[in-house]
Amino acid sequence: MHQFNFDVAVIGGGSGGYAAARTAVAAGLKTVVIEGGEEVGGLCILRGCMPTKALLYMAKVAYMVKHSAPFGVRAGKISFDFKKAMARKDLLIKDFAGYRVQQLNSGKFKFVRATAKFRDPHTLELTPFPGNGKRASTITANHFVIATGSAVAPSPYCGLNDIDCLTTDTALTLKKLPNSLIILGGGPTASEFAQFFARFGVRVTMIQRSPHILQYFDEDASATVETVFRREGIRLYTGTKLLNSKRKGKLKTIEFEQNGKRDSVSAEEVLFALGRIPNTASLGLENAGVKTTDNGMVIANEFMQTSAPHIYTAGDCAGPHEIVHIAVNQGEVAGRNITNPNSAQMDYRLITMVVFTDPQLAFVGLTEKAAAAQGIPFVSASYPFNDHGPSMIMNGIDGFVKLLADPNSGEIIGGQCAGMIGGEMIHEIVAAMAKRMTVRELATLPHYHPTLSEIWTYPAEELAERIKK
Repeated sequence: MHQFNFDVAVIGGGSGGYAAARTAVAAGLKTVVIEGGEEVGGLCILRGCMPTKALLYMAKVAYMVKHSAPFGVRAGKISFDFKKAMARKDLLIKDFAGYRVQQLNSGKFKFVRATAKFRDPHTLELTPFPGNGKRASTITANHFVIATGSAVAPSPYCGLNDIDCLTTDTALTLKKLPNSLIILGGGPTASEFAQFFARFGVRVTMIQRSPHILQYFDEDASATVETVFRREGIRLYTGTKLLNSKRKGKLKTIEFEQNGKRDSVSAEEVLFALGRIPNTASLGLENAGVKTTDNGMVIANEFMQTSAPHIYTAGDCAGPHEIVHIAVNQGEVAGRNITNPNSAQMDYRLITMVVFTDPQLAFVGLTEKAAAAQGIPFVSASYPFNDHGPSMIMNGIDGFVKLLADPNSGEIIGGQCAGMIGGEMIHEIVAAMAKRMTVRELATLPHYHPTLSEIWTYPAEELAERIKK
């Protein structure tokens, strides 16, 4: 029998790692959490969900005040204090991160600030931060959970590194707003940055490789946001190929090709927002027998177990979705399976995604695009917000809701909302799908009138009539 220092060693103190640790501790396992980041809290708190949503909401408040005339409100001259907005964001993040630090230092498990690297399948080499007076050391554990998150992806394009681009990390620490900004990318993060910078008064240009931004969604949903972006003054180029980048004086220029024609755009700053990669390169996973994909993503089964049976994983470094509630779920599944092997597994049937632009995009389960790609039969129906009383009252007429159902049973297999508070609206369909409700059951569920959520009954009624089972 081997004698290990710990039953479980968790590498990473973000949402997935903390979930794994508290699950292991609740089962009575001696646990250590090792955090190698300069800051404690994880991506969501420090540079992801929370700071971007704080800035998005402040930008929305400013936008609504400036566009209050339809409600009979005379706002007068409106000004915006970027420093105060950033200070409020920083105060909120300090509060959120402080609570996570309290959790990690609660005494329920040992918490170590150091970088970790596998020496062998059961041993970690720990390197403390320079200047803290501690020496390098090793620890051993019976089980491990790799939850090291992600890092900004390196640029695949020649020349971008030479013009000193902003990243989605550094853009959140700006001291002043640029007058103009080019955003490379069209995913959820790029789109959210685009809108809050534009609503702060920055001239924003987005350059996207795909035919549409937000390509995880159906094209009608993506098109809704594209229409609003263009209406708000965001220049949007899709279906492009980057060719070159250069800097001259205070301006940075991106050259690209679109529809066979060469074009270029210049701005004070360029934001590189083409995604993140798993933060696993320095872990020495080969020494532990842990296999990864070419880009470093840890390969795991439905039990969150890696190719080394005693090592589990959770969060952005494991994929397949960089979403915090999934990271938490994965951490809990890993912790439960360490205690009782193969007792819990991941179920992505209720995968939910929200993009917090205005209008918001949200889906749960299958989109039409995903169902078609997987060969899953479906019927769908949608209903627009511009024909829905409550949304018309609130002047939130952009977008629609959509339901997908099994054509034989009528069971709801997907829902999508492109519209105001879509991130809140989608949870009704999450609950319905969790209970495997049919469109007929949803259609007959009482909804108070007049409410936004009442709109779900319209596509449900249409599908129930079409299926008639």
